[in-house]
Amino acid sequence: MRRFNLAVLAALTLSAGAIAAPAQAHGGHRPLGIENCTATTCHFDVAPGTYDVRVLLGGDAQSSTSVSGETRRSLLPETPVAAGERVARSFTVNVRTPEGEPTGPAGTPGLDLVLGGSAPELADIRVTPARHARQIFLVGDSTVCDQPGDPYSGWGQQLPRYLRKGVSVANYADSGESTVTYLGNPQLWATVQPQIRRGDLVLIQLAHNDKTTDEATYRANLESLVAGVREKGGSPVLVTPIVRRWFNSDGTLNNGTALLVNGLGVNHPEVVRSVAAAHDVPLIDLTAKTKAVVESLGVEGSKALYLYNEKRDNTHTSAHGATVYAELVRDELVAQHLVPKGLMRVG
Repeated sequence: MRRFNLAVLAALTLSAGAIAAPAQAHGGHRPLGIENCTATTCHFDVAPGTYDVRVLLGGDAQSSTSVSGETRRSLLPETPVAAGERVARSFTVNVRTPEGEPTGPAGTPGLDLVLGGSAPELADIRVTPARHARQIFLVGDSTVCDQPGDPYSGWGQQLPRYLRKGVSVANYADSGESTVTYLGNPQLWATVQPQIRRGDLVLIQLAHNDKTTDEATYRANLESLVAGVREKGGSPVLVTPIVRRWFNSDGTLNNGTALLVNGLGVNHPEVVRSVAAAHDVPLIDLTAKTKAVVESLGVEGSKALYLYNEKRDNTHTSAHGATVYAELVRDELVAQHLVPKGLMRVG
């Protein structure tokens, strides 16, 4: 992995008229820049909030750079740049404590960014407080959350890579949560709801851990979440759960375990669809979409989407699988005009 030369970069930054001395995060008047970077990491001493990040990628040689941040969030997909050229990219990032799962460790204060890719080159960077940014809140379980350790990844962890400046993901999904526990834990719904503002989206995918939740309770909990979002002026979006990778002998997915029918006979995707229709809530049918992907790949090909090879895990996704599923969510956000197309990356 390549390292950029901070002395050269500082000179370039000065020649461009930028401020050389580190700006204090709490001042809020000057952008934070390249002086906060060392090797392939950057740390910005900022308070919790939402920030715009502008990166200038490229160097003397051909390069290819990606950016991740906080708890392994994918913020910018790998971007190739020809030798001697510079390419600017911008995104908006949510900084919070805890920085990953709401019931997990606090993490490192401030904003941490990591350069990746086959040949990373960073020419400049600027971090400024975001103005009028729209938030996409995620309410979900371990298949959605910012997973703390490799090889796990939730689709919500990969969704930010598809967003441009002006909209950020606040991922409040948490491992092991059901609709019952999400509503009942003060670190979860009681923390998320007060932050919702008019125009924000709240994507809700809870089902995997509602194994003992009866249908009436499951339905009522979804309705409570929908009402709570609307009470704050936000826009709820119900998301049916991703499938589990359990095949029948004929190559189709099992109608029970794979398609999220619990031991009480509650068909979670069907209940989600019903609540969405009854309350005029946008629906992302991720069950149907992930089912189509998994069945098209077959028993062997679909293993790479999940952690079967690493953990014999047919529920949790790999970074590859999470990225594929995040792309499905992105496509639906655009198709249903929930996020303007101009704020989404196509790759």
